[in-house]
Amino acid sequence: MGGSSPDDRITRMSHRWGTRDFVVALALFAATAGTVLWQNAHVTVLWDLSYVLDSSYRITLGQLPYRDYPFAHAPLTFLVQAAIIKLTGRVFWHHIVYCAVIGGMGSVIAWRIALRILGEKAWGSSVLLALPLAFLGVYGIFPHPNYDCDSVFAVLVAIWLLQRAHRGGFWSFAAGIAIVLPLFFKQNIGLPFLLITLCGIVGVVLFRRERWLIPAIGGAALAMVVAALLLHLTVGIDNYIQWTIRFPAQRRIPSLGAMIDIYRDPSLLWMLTSVTVGFVLLRFTSVRARSVGLCLLVAPFCWPVAMLFRTNDADDRASAVLALWPLVLVISAAVAVYQLRRGLELQRLIPLFLLAAIHGAFLSQQLWGSTYAVWPLLILLIAGVIAAGRFGGKWMAPALGAIIGGALLVAGGFYVTSEDRLSYASVDDGSVLHSKLRELAGMSVQGKYLPNFEELLQFAAENIPQNEGLILVNGEDPFYYATGRTPQFPILLFDPTTQPYSPEQLRDLALKRNIRWLVVKRELQIKEDPTPDRAGTLSALMQVFSAYKQLAGYDIYRRR
Repeated sequence: MGGSSPDDRITRMSHRWGTRDFVVALALFAATAGTVLWQNAHVTVLWDLSYVLDSSYRITLGQLPYRDYPFAHAPLTFLVQAAIIKLTGRVFWHHIVYCAVIGGMGSVIAWRIALRILGEKAWGSSVLLALPLAFLGVYGIFPHPNYDCDSVFAVLVAIWLLQRAHRGGFWSFAAGIAIVLPLFFKQNIGLPFLLITLCGIVGVVLFRRERWLIPAIGGAALAMVVAALLLHLTVGIDNYIQWTIRFPAQRRIPSLGAMIDIYRDPSLLWMLTSVTVGFVLLRFTSVRARSVGLCLLVAPFCWPVAMLFRTNDADDRASAVLALWPLVLVISAAVAVYQLRRGLELQRLIPLFLLAAIHGAFLSQQLWGSTYAVWPLLILLIAGVIAAGRFGGKWMAPALGAIIGGALLVAGGFYVTSEDRLSYASVDDGSVLHSKLRELAGMSVQGKYLPNFEELLQFAAENIPQNEGLILVNGEDPFYYATGRTPQFPILLFDPTTQPYSPEQLRDLALKRNIRWLVVKRELQIKEDPTPDRAGTLSALMQVFSAYKQLAGYDIYRRR
């Protein structure tokens, strides 16, 4: 390990873009945005999408989360989508455009970060490493508005600004503000990232006397003060802490054993051995030793490609791709700690900032469920390992970039197109149908779920007065967004993460709020209904509602 100081290397880099930079940026943006648009052309995950759309729409009506109803998520994703609704109306394809733009920008920013990590002489390697982001961008796997995706994009912006903070003044101050923003998109990603990054900045200021970072501390402090003031004046800080910190911690934080399970994968042993021996051989001067070392170093990254030919099982293929995560995390942590022996510098701390954000994301749904948005951070960790390695010769870094980037492009492309990450919902259930409603223009759903939903919308328009309240169990459809009705019940989605009430409390709330209708979805797109105590909930609600009509996918009940 070694090479020039990361801070020195970045300071020497030119900040000007050449023609080749613009060409690559445009191509990477277009490819990533195209993946998002292609995904939306044939996939809609109703469960997650409906929650974001309906929750954002109710904010446009003046209903404030945390104060007016329980809300377990940070606000910025919903505020952004609410702003889109306010500015352009309730039209679904507008939200698709947002995802495509953020996805494309995220890939370009990740590439520029990788370029600064690797150095200007490794321009080609940075491009090759960024190629997989055409599929594995922040919105490539899950293509609808989402808090994880937005939070990771905010992390990328923060890292991009931190790499320029050495200019001082505005750049350092802006970086300080930026490191706070991920917290208000997704708290489990943003909080560890903020704490570790702020500690790193303070450490560099104290021990290295790097005064150009003092504005960053001021920017972070100002952002937190402004955020606290806004929360106090609108929803109340205690309400915010209750619903975004205490309540999710009770419901979703996994045990330590669950968190370290990813490091117990049997494949990690041979992968680490292969990479370690490869590192050692690459330090030899012999061409043969170095060639063998290169093969051993990239073997784990080529394994997911080999699995494409060994098995047709989508789960096995996906597992091979996901197995790269613990490998890269272990290597990156080891390399980052090793690099710090040469002194505390901001650029040497960036891998630790990324590791904090990644492990924060894992607090939600561990490895399988939480990696859909954080692939750009994996690419940056790989770039950091390549930059830190003492790989002599001009051909080594491009070779590593080409092989690893190519392998991730192929395996990641198959992972995305297989929709394995979205297999918790029936996204391959028949031909693709497109909505004819203006509000849902651009929505494409496989199977019968869209016609069933549109039948419900027609029934509601003809039979349910606009001012009468409803309960929708399990809340899988964007009913309020599509109809423009005002939610009168605090719960939109019946899920352990978002629903804090017992069946009896739900019944009493229905009476208190004078809810007149109950709609129970019978034909679900999500494969396992997560409604807490569904039988108990329906039993309690049946005490105040009676059967009224049965539609193709829904049972309609009316207040007794």
